[in-house]
Amino acid sequence: MFRHPLRPVAAAAAALAAVGGLTAATADPASASPASRSRHVLLLSVDGLHQSDLAWYVARHPRSALARLAGDGVEYTHARTTVPSDSFPGMVGQLTGGDPGVTGVYYDDTYSNALLPAGTIHCAGVKPGAEVDLTEDLDKNPNSLDAGQGLSDLPGGILNMTGDAARLIDPAKLPVDPKTCKPVYPHSYLKVNTVFDVAREAGLRTAWSDKHVAYEILDGPSGKGIQDLFAPEINSQAIGYPAGQDWTKDNAATEQYDAYKVKAVLNEIDGHDHSGAHRTGVPAVFGMNFQSVSTAQKLPSSDGLTGGYTTPGTPGPLLAKNLAFVDREVGAFLAEIHRRGLDGSTTVILSAKHGQSPTDPKALTRIDDGPLLDGLDAAWKAAHPGAGDLVAHAVDDDAMLLWLSDRSQAATEFAKAYLLAQSGTGNGIDGAAKPFTASGLKTVYAGAAAARYFHARPGDPRVPDVFGISRYGVVYTGGKGKIAEHGGAAADDRDVPLVVYGAGTPHAVRVNAPVRTTQIAPTMLRLLGLDPRALDAVRIEHTRSLPVR
Repeated sequence: MFRHPLRPVAAAAAALAAVGGLTAATADPASASPASRSRHVLLLSVDGLHQSDLAWYVARHPRSALARLAGDGVEYTHARTTVPSDSFPGMVGQLTGGDPGVTGVYYDDTYSNALLPAGTIHCAGVKPGAEVDLTEDLDKNPNSLDAGQGLSDLPGGILNMTGDAARLIDPAKLPVDPKTCKPVYPHSYLKVNTVFDVAREAGLRTAWSDKHVAYEILDGPSGKGIQDLFAPEINSQAIGYPAGQDWTKDNAATEQYDAYKVKAVLNEIDGHDHSGAHRTGVPAVFGMNFQSVSTAQKLPSSDGLTGGYTTPGTPGPLLAKNLAFVDREVGAFLAEIHRRGLDGSTTVILSAKHGQSPTDPKALTRIDDGPLLDGLDAAWKAAHPGAGDLVAHAVDDDAMLLWLSDRSQAATEFAKAYLLAQSGTGNGIDGAAKPFTASGLKTVYAGAAAARYFHARPGDPRVPDVFGISRYGVVYTGGKGKIAEHGGAAADDRDVPLVVYGAGTPHAVRVNAPVRTTQIAPTMLRLLGLDPRALDAVRIEHTRSLPVR
């Protein structure tokens, strides 16, 4: 049997104490790790996966691989990811131990008032203010699965893609440092070090697989944290699909894409690099990100199946199919770990960068944010003759992040007041008209209040000038092709699974106390016998290790 009976939280606390563990509320981030039985930590991050999705699947498939992880490991039933709940702050948080105010990473496409625009060659006298794009736009060729490497046998030969992702970034697309007049690579943009940095300093092997070469950011400030970064481009043209369709527009295509990364990790479990061509030894820190649950939640339909949820929290047929896909791939990892005799030295951590909102289909309200921002600019210019646009950069998924050309408190309050005064008509899950008020926003933090929300200093060059938390169910999109999104602060955006299974962990424990995904980073180091205090963000935020020992 894969499952063991779960012990209640009181018994769990005793079990954790018996193996030297501390409760989540009292774990000391400054304490060095005792000797650990773990030599390898495999981190699996499943975009969009909620704790409720995991519980739903396990209840119906008690002999599944996911049931084995949750039932035989330590399951934290109240884990939350970062705000904003986007891929980049979510993943960076898992591997640094820090929130955006400390890491400096607020989204995958943001703005810095301290950098110069991409392409700047002569920096003297250029006014700072630049987009910081960490998406597929950085690729040498964003339309190619290999990001522009030039492989001839795609998609089958994608495992031959380089593990040096920085080589595939076009430096002309990077913002420029005014002090050096040189491009700022993602790893240099990150303010703190990563688990990979610390592992490399300890002489350990590292590997990772993700969806853009911009995940080179996880190399950390050293630029050398990940020895083998396999990052096929998910937003490239999906080979064998209609022109203009990337790997996220069809769920079967996303599964195919995820399977390439699965094969890379299986090769690493076997002691090779991601391609399987070179013997390197099993990494101490490695893993991958799954994308296919996310597309099954976002797409109204795909492959003849309805996407999203049928009733609040109940996966529909497409999502149920995809949960089974992820379960099979996790099972393949566990089987290969066992086949290689690594059970006693490998810890598996399962979580998610972010959830997806809404899980109640009737709550969906799609709002076109374009007219709202255009209206804000027009109102600003009407009130300030001769002024330019107020919005310098905006990111709106199911939250609203604005960087303004005028960062004064008066300007940020102007933006807040305008947005909260706007009403209009969006559309619901059935495409029918659906009214909204206050631009779909529940709360707006402006200027100094936005900085305080993120625990950043007022005037920080990276912090958004306006941060709007949307009402439940609001998704900012101009069409009807999306039924869920992430990025906000709703429970559906943030309530993700967190399971630690295998070497160095107690057996069959459920912890109901609140924990955060930023606690994964110090936990990984502790499992490997390394000092969590070696992480900058752990020292700054006093991030606690999870109670696994």
